[in-house]
Amino acid sequence: MNDNCDFNFTPIPRINLKNRTQLETVIPLSTPYILTVSPSSACNLQCLYCPTGYTNLIKSTSRHIGVMKMSIFEKILEQALNFPNSIKILMLVNDGEPLLNKNLPEMVKLAKKTGKFEKIETTTNAFFLSEEKGKKLVENGLNKLNVSLYGLSSKSYKNFTKKNINFLTILNNIKKFSLYRSECELAVKIPKELISNEFKENSFYEIFASLADKVFIENTAEMWPNFSVSKKMKIQIQNGMWRQKIKKERKNICPNIFYALTVNSNGVVSACYVDWARKLTIGNVLDSNLVDLWQSDFMHKLRLQHLSKNRWKNPICQSCFQPDHCALDDLDEHAENLFLKYKKYYGL
Repeated sequence: MNDNCDFNFTPIPRINLKNRTQLETVIPLSTPYILTVSPSSACNLQCLYCPTGYTNLIKSTSRHIGVMKMSIFEKILEQALNFPNSIKILMLVNDGEPLLNKNLPEMVKLAKKTGKFEKIETTTNAFFLSEEKGKKLVENGLNKLNVSLYGLSSKSYKNFTKKNINFLTILNNIKKFSLYRSECELAVKIPKELISNEFKENSFYEIFASLADKVFIENTAEMWPNFSVSKKMKIQIQNGMWRQKIKKERKNICPNIFYALTVNSNGVVSACYVDWARKLTIGNVLDSNLVDLWQSDFMHKLRLQHLSKNRWKNPICQSCFQPDHCALDDLDEHAENLFLKYKKYYGL
C-alpha cells in the first residue's frame, strides 16, 4: 500500500516488474521481443521533457514529421511475419501522438489479424481519445492503452505542454473509455514533478484507481541522447523512472538494442526507440527487410561494441542515460560471456 494513500489501493507500474525474463539467458534473439512502430511522429503537445516539443530542434534533424501511411504499415506487418517466432509486444507509439493518425484503429485491426503479436499496445495523451476512436480500438483488438497525464489541472497542462488543454476534457475521455474498454487494459501514469503535494498525490490515486487497472506516479528520467531533461525542467533527478536506485557507475551495456526494434513514421528503422534525432538509423522498410535489419552488420557491430564495454566510443550512445534511468536489465556482469556467445551464434 502506498504511504500517501488513505484507502486500500496499491499503485501499480504500467510495466511488469515481476517475473521478468532474464535477458542474459535468452539473447541473442532471432526475433525481437518488442516491435515499436510510430503511427505519428507529430504531437499536439510541446512537453518540456520531450524533444518532439522543440520545433526548431526537430527541424535541425532529418526527422520526418507526420503520420505513417497505411502502405508503409502494411509492409511492416508483411515483413514482421518473416521473424521465426511471435513478437511479444507491438508498441504502436514512439515519439508522437498516435491518435493523430486517423488510421490507428485500422492498424490495430490489421496487426491483430496477422496473429504475430502476443499483445498490441499504444500510449496517448488522451486529448483525441473520442468515444468513436476508443471503441474502434477496443473492437479491433487493442490489448492495452497507456495514458500519460501532465498534471491534474488545466494550469499544469499549460505550464508543461505549452498548450491550452482543458484537464476535464482529458479526464472525461478517460472516464468514458473505462466504461467501454471491455478486456483492454488501461494504465494511467503521471510524472511525480507534476504532483505538487501529498494532497494532489492522493487526488491522483483517488480519481484514477477506480478507472484504470494500473496507476502510477513515475519519476521523470533522463532518457534522450544529447537532450537533458533535468536542464529543460530545471530539476534534479535522483532515482530511476520505476523508483529504482540509479547506480553511480553508469551501465556499459544498453539492453534495448538486444530485444527491441523501432520503425519510425516514414518507414525508417532505428536501432533504438530513443533515437529522436534519427542518428542510429539502419535502413528503411521500403527497400530493406526487418529480419535482415535485425541481423544486420550495423546491429552486430553496435551490440558487440556495447558487450565489449565500448559504448562510450559511440557518440549517440555515450550521451544517453536511458539504460541507467529507465532500463531494468543489467547485462554488465554478463558482458564477457555474452560477447563470446553472440559471436558464436552469428559466426562472427
